[in-house]
Amino acid sequence: MRIHLHNPTDDPLFDFSLPMWHAAAARAPDVGQGHDVTVGTTAEDFAAAIAEAEVLICDAGVVKRYFPCSAPNLKLLFLTNAGLDRLAPYDWLPAGTVLMNNRGTHAAKSGEFGIMSLLMLANRVPQMVTHQRAGRWQKLWGAVASQRHVTVVGLGTLGGAIAEQAARFGMDVTGVRANPSPHPHCARVLGQDQLDAVLTETEFLVLACPLTARTRGLIDRRRLGLLPSGAGIVNMGRGELLDQDALCDSLDSGHLSGAVLDVFVPEPIPDGHRLWTTPNLIVSPHTSADDPATYNPYSLDIFLQNLRAYNAGLPLPNRFDIDRGY
Repeated sequence: MRIHLHNPTDDPLFDFSLPMWHAAAARAPDVGQGHDVTVGTTAEDFAAAIAEAEVLICDAGVVKRYFPCSAPNLKLLFLTNAGLDRLAPYDWLPAGTVLMNNRGTHAAKSGEFGIMSLLMLANRVPQMVTHQRAGRWQKLWGAVASQRHVTVVGLGTLGGAIAEQAARFGMDVTGVRANPSPHPHCARVLGQDQLDAVLTETEFLVLACPLTARTRGLIDRRRLGLLPSGAGIVNMGRGELLDQDALCDSLDSGHLSGAVLDVFVPEPIPDGHRLWTTPNLIVSPHTSADDPATYNPYSLDIFLQNLRAYNAGLPLPNRFDIDRGY
């Protein structure tokens, strides 16, 4: 097949290279060998490749920049992003082209970041950082993680990895997702319609679900008020899942003890925004789930798994469901 890998426009740490492709192909020789592969970065590279490409591998920024476009031979579009909500309504997608994401790439890094965040909240690190900025010495006593009540909203790659790590530390993990089927690392799994009830007993709330019509604004001011006094929040999903002003108000008032946020509205956070100065809040600039050393290799491994399924006429594990939004 004619496969083109196009590099992001603004992040050279995540550039593809031919040696990177060849290494992935060597790991999956049954499906990775024998292709005509090109790698590009410029608009001229893209124009030259897309006219004949059967497969395009790139990130969402490349799609935003170059689509819609004429891609007469394109069969597979593999995006190196898990969440594709910013590409809706998908009317740019060439007819007959299968859209895929790289769900699974983020598991190891997001699990580690998630448990780090939970341990920070359990040990009151966001408050310590606030005191440090103020030059204030005040002892704060944390508590062990075991038996603490954690609710993880979304049990896909991100949420599932966080639930696994939390369970490993002995935390009492409740999962919330659209399909409330059991999860191996959750003591129980509930549907989204039961979210209000579980929030009242949640010490730490983790948001790791995709942004869809059902989840936009999921944690609003009312639901923040349902959390017990002293609860903490981690958001690794999308900024639009959470009412940021209401969160800041809850941190200002002391109702919530801390928050670790990796996603925001807008991104980047503007100068002078209250998120920069809200007490007991840790800001991570949308970096929680990505490791430049492993991100592209993992993504290519996942693509080749999908290509194997495609060649065999089987369902593609990473096919993006436009109707569901994930």
